[in-house]
Amino acid sequence: MWRVGIDVGGTFTDLFAWNEKDGSHRTAKVLTTKDDRSRGVVQSIEVARIPFGDISHLMHGTTTATNSLIERNYPDAAFITTEGFRDTIEIGRQHRKALYDPYQTKPEPLIRRRNRFAISERMSVRGEARRPLDHEAARQVAKTIAERGLQSVGIGFINAYVNPEHERQMREIVREYNPGAHIVISAETRPIFREHGRFTTTAIRACMMPVMTSYFDRLQDALKAKGFVGVLLILKSNGGVMGAQNAKQRPEELIESGPAGGVAYASYLSRTTGFRNIIHTDVGGTSFDASIVEDGRGLITRNYELEWEVPVSVPMLDIHSVGAGGGSIGWVDEGGSLRVGPRSAGSEPGPACYGRGGTEPTITDANLILGRLNPSLSDKFRLDIAAAEKAIDGLAAKIGLSRLETAEGMIKISCETMAQAVKGGVVARARDPRDFVIASFGGAGPMHACMVAQAMNIPKVVIPGQAGVASAFGATAMNVRHDIEAFHYASLDEVDVGQLNRIYADLESQARKRLEGDGIDAASVKITRTAQMRYVGQTYEVDTDIPSGTIKKADIPAIADMFHKAHRLEYGVSSDDFPIAFVALGITAVGELKEPPLFNFSSKGASGKGSTREVYFDGKWLQSTLYSHRDLSVGSAVSGPGIVEYEDSIAVLPPGCKGVVDDHGNLIVTIN
Repeated sequence: MWRVGIDVGGTFTDLFAWNEKDGSHRTAKVLTTKDDRSRGVVQSIEVARIPFGDISHLMHGTTTATNSLIERNYPDAAFITTEGFRDTIEIGRQHRKALYDPYQTKPEPLIRRRNRFAISERMSVRGEARRPLDHEAARQVAKTIAERGLQSVGIGFINAYVNPEHERQMREIVREYNPGAHIVISAETRPIFREHGRFTTTAIRACMMPVMTSYFDRLQDALKAKGFVGVLLILKSNGGVMGAQNAKQRPEELIESGPAGGVAYASYLSRTTGFRNIIHTDVGGTSFDASIVEDGRGLITRNYELEWEVPVSVPMLDIHSVGAGGGSIGWVDEGGSLRVGPRSAGSEPGPACYGRGGTEPTITDANLILGRLNPSLSDKFRLDIAAAEKAIDGLAAKIGLSRLETAEGMIKISCETMAQAVKGGVVARARDPRDFVIASFGGAGPMHACMVAQAMNIPKVVIPGQAGVASAFGATAMNVRHDIEAFHYASLDEVDVGQLNRIYADLESQARKRLEGDGIDAASVKITRTAQMRYVGQTYEVDTDIPSGTIKKADIPAIADMFHKAHRLEYGVSSDDFPIAFVALGITAVGELKEPPLFNFSSKGASGKGSTREVYFDGKWLQSTLYSHRDLSVGSAVSGPGIVEYEDSIAVLPPGCKGVVDDHGNLIVTIN
């Protein structure tokens, strides 16, 4: 039986699969079918020549939810909230993205104001009903929603995280008038304080449920028609997977579904290479993603923003994404400066050199003109050099530079954008980039990784043998995972440990039920505990590990020590002078699946060099050595200037960089 991982990106749909019996593997890369991404999933399996009936697990990462949200491409939804809070999801926290930009605007609200309703009700911060729900007004709102044909409804009342009774009453009233609607409440979506994040996340769930339900239904029908009888698992933003049925109900957990596979592969590399601290970078056709893997685990954040002031308040891998990929388009701004991205040619029409109707200059076109891409694109299809030159020449005329200067300028600008994304993720978490290595993924990742590392003073780059389909590979290495949280504010010194134990027991019970729904056997379940804690008076929290088993008063000093340690790791300081408080309790429940084997992607034959060609570096053509991954075995050395061609990606080694193939076929590059 085959374990198949599929990553649907903005430009390409990637597949990596391994045979659970003999450890053999297959890969595929097809253009993403934007009109219906499920078609690309089916096509990738067909291209890989894997019988659908022989697939035991299909692990699927998708950008469908993210794209729908960013484009605001979903059916109109409604949102019902407490009187006085109708505009919370639009006003936000009154932050400014750019302090001195007078022209900045807020993102378009997830739900239009005409479809946001406010009702008289009030819960106190202790969960006491200060004002009952106005049932007459609630029924009128439910009728209006029905008359407008809105089939998705989010309900978020103030302080519902401590007592959800009014939200539940409102849900029953809405259901009475809208029996077929998707209805979600904030107390079940995100039962944590801070209403802006809770309301926004609830709105995202409401907006995405019809979109993702439709997508997964189409995908399941298409797979079934081909003979698929295995388990369909969907990649989550927290670094795990869940069953398709759970994914339909919790679409807010799919925002970074695709890039999560790359983090999983970085964790796999950490085990096989011995590098404990890795910066995972993934460059596809549309975007650049960067995140930290520390001691073999991806870092988690609860401060992710889909857009400025659009928080998604669920535990997610701390992934920073920018619009920089192979399809990123070069342009000239109003001041006459050369810019690149974030707009992308995507898969339709694609870069000009693809010959699919694209006319605008992209990073792929620039790399082709500079000699870094083989016009045959690893024998997949022929790239049109003349079309790329025409596109770059048009941009060069606007900026007043030569064709080569423009192309190299585009590459440098794009690499600097990538470096800033790395810096934003690493430095913001109080880490030193020089303590890490870069692991470069994606079809366009290895072409730029060495230059990004140079910009960040990072000493080494790891280029896996399957870099072009790394996120799909990582999908096959992921476990089923659920993160569940509950609000609980209490001083550490005065906390009721009995109540702590009861809350953790309830969270664990919920998690086991979800895992059971995903088909996980109870014997395969592992549960760990965390708490969001802070010094009293702080406005932010730090995730702190909490011991398993029954918590006793005698455990409190040890919990305090763990909090101090976590705070020092994140912020460089801790203090014994301030009291500590719990803010929320959480558990992570993992259903362990079979791990992929330890692959060796190097050639078993003799190592050797290929031909040479001229490649443009730093303003001049340099004779550069061409290497094929098929000719590189364990211990093979390569040096820059050089090009290493893989099946699904191409690595560019600038002058002075040197690489060696390790025991698993990864190219370890030392940066000049």
